[in-house]
Amino acid sequence: MNFAISQPVTTDRLVLRLFTADDLDDMHAYQQLPEVARFLYRPPRDRARCAEVIERIGQGTHWKEDGDNLTLAVCRRDTPGVIGEVQVTLASAYARQAEIGWVFHPDHGGRGYATEASLALRDLAFQQLDVHRLFARIDADNTASERICERLSMRREAHLIENDRDDRGWGSEYVYAVLAREVAPAGTD
Repeated sequence: MNFAISQPVTTDRLVLRLFTADDLDDMHAYQQLPEVARFLYRPPRDRARCAEVIERIGQGTHWKEDGDNLTLAVCRRDTPGVIGEVQVTLASAYARQAEIGWVFHPDHGGRGYATEASLALRDLAFQQLDVHRLFARIDADNTASERICERLSMRREAHLIENDRDDRGWGSEYVYAVLAREVAPAGTD
């Protein structure tokens, strides 16, 4: 399946769209922060790396091979600028499994934006990308992301003990997941 997002995805308060070169300053503002990178399994990004990433993700995705990725800029409807991003990555085309993730500027935390954007992306993954199982891998110390997973109707399927290492030492990880048949689209009952 080829998938190019032609229209932004909108929620009550947010717009999710492809990144453009004009979003470089906004992306760099949160991607450079050590407290953001801590949970991303990589170091903070400098401005040049953010520009490279935007060039790659700004085109959308073919969504047919393992590793294909759709990353969307998250913007408030009432204020210009990017406050974060959500992404879904095709982990297994054959098994129709994808990984979901989110990254937000800490200045916008605690308002439900990450949950709102992630719910919209979850629904897009199930309804338009034909995902069967959606999962998230999160650092076991990332309690905010645990709560987001639970709001996405995901269940904790695994607790991987000391499965990764960074400059702080060994870290553990949770795996959360949900099947398409287990959720109704956001906004429906």
